[in-house]
Amino acid sequence: MRQPAPWKLALLLFPGLGLILIFIGAVIYIAVAQSFGYYNLQGESGWTLEFWERTVGRRAYERSVSYSLYVGIVSAVLSVALAYPLALWLRKPFKGSLTVSAILKAPLLIHGIVAAFLFLNVISYHGILNQFLVSLGVFDGPRRLQNDDNAIGLLIMQVWKNMPIALLLLTGAVQAISDDVLRAARDLGAGVWARFRKIIAPLSVSAMQASLIIIFIGALADFTFQTTIGPTNRQSMAQYMDWFKERARWNEAAVVGVTLMVLSLLGSIGLAGAAQLIFRGRRK
Repeated sequence: MRQPAPWKLALLLFPGLGLILIFIGAVIYIAVAQSFGYYNLQGESGWTLEFWERTVGRRAYERSVSYSLYVGIVSAVLSVALAYPLALWLRKPFKGSLTVSAILKAPLLIHGIVAAFLFLNVISYHGILNQFLVSLGVFDGPRRLQNDDNAIGLLIMQVWKNMPIALLLLTGAVQAISDDVLRAARDLGAGVWARFRKIIAPLSVSAMQASLIIIFIGALADFTFQTTIGPTNRQSMAQYMDWFKERARWNEAAVVGVTLMVLSLLGSIGLAGAAQLIFRGRRK
């Protein structure tokens, strides 16, 4: 059967994929152009590096970049690390496995703002967790647990919300691994950790990379959890961009937005490359 020409296939994809690329490209172009002084909503428009120099030189900008990278990377790594053993546990069906799987994936059905407020009610000054710890004698009295300076609560919520994404991707990857391969490794003396490190992880590295990228980008640019349960002494990139927007400083907001896009791209490449580098030798 004769294969259609590539340009014909491209035409078939254009109504859907082409329009998506056009709209995304337009948004990226406007953001980049506005960060360099074009499409200025106030005053004259024209090429300038003023907004980049003014924004990048701020201490608050550096803090928001480092903090957002911290949240994005830690959330991605912890989510994947937690999803792996669960995916291996659910690899073979057992009685109740569908129910367990549904419960673990339930966070995907809960909106972020709803989850954040539920979490606040649990850890608030007179919340369930404080009352429980006081009754056990761990605390002498209620303590402030929300909006902690170390972003522990924020990371817990990020992992809780994003782990099901990694679980979905990794479950399919580990299920595709042949039982014969794992049994052979076990017969040769490989322990649980050795089988994971030398067989399971290398054979599912593509799903691992996809999980890391998706979760990293989402956590890096998150706004909902940051504003509700995040630290009050730090601002994420999304919060910093909103701070400029509230003051109608659109060019500086565009600078932060472009930085966020660049960090998403570079961070995704870095995480995927690190996963590939760690398991490159073992895949041969």
